[in-house]
Amino acid sequence: MSPAATGPDLSMFNRFSKTFRKGDIIFCEYEPGDTFYLIQSGRVQVVRIIGELEKNIAILNPGDYFGEMSILENVPRSATTIALDDVKALEFSRENFEVLTLGNPQIALKLLKGFVQRIYAQKRTFMILTLDDVEAKVADVFLMLAENQSIDTTSVDTIEFKNTVDDLSHWAGIPSGQCREVLNHFVAQRRIELYPDRMVVKNINDFARFVNSRRKHQEK
Repeated sequence: MSPAATGPDLSMFNRFSKTFRKGDIIFCEYEPGDTFYLIQSGRVQVVRIIGELEKNIAILNPGDYFGEMSILENVPRSATTIALDDVKALEFSRENFEVLTLGNPQIALKLLKGFVQRIYAQKRTFMILTLDDVEAKVADVFLMLAENQSIDTTSVDTIEFKNTVDDLSHWAGIPSGQCREVLNHFVAQRRIELYPDRMVVKNINDFARFVNSRRKHQEK
């Protein structure tokens, strides 16, 4: 779910417009889907069930889009989306996405670039979730965050991250309390430093070696 172009005239696509009342569920996690949505007005909340808890993943605003993975990879919905306000959105299927592509190539190109980034992010997150070792999951989240910042981990050791425990627990797919236990263990090992507004990894390459060793161990 990524920001799309904002500001352009989309009136030619009004026939694809859908409206949702505040509180409406637009679609549910795990259900099949073949459409994605481009928000024109209002806000949409994205939630997922992680463990036994419902977690807020994002709040989307006008110009954002969501639901694209169902039409790109023919997979079930990965989250539940709820209208936080009265929402107006353009609904595109595989078929009428071609109309958007031909009608406004600039928007289509930005959407497609966002789709590619989203697919990579999903596959990278899946790599984390396939790890059996909980500490390796959390360490790999730090590696993913470094990649997202385009940090060359071969040339630096210490990296600061402005993320929360809930952020890490979400990407690692573990409860927040368990994630905090892992982080405290890393603190005791002097591998990270925890502050109210940031986390500092002392040696990111140590985490890279640790995660790689756990992956190789799993493959045996």
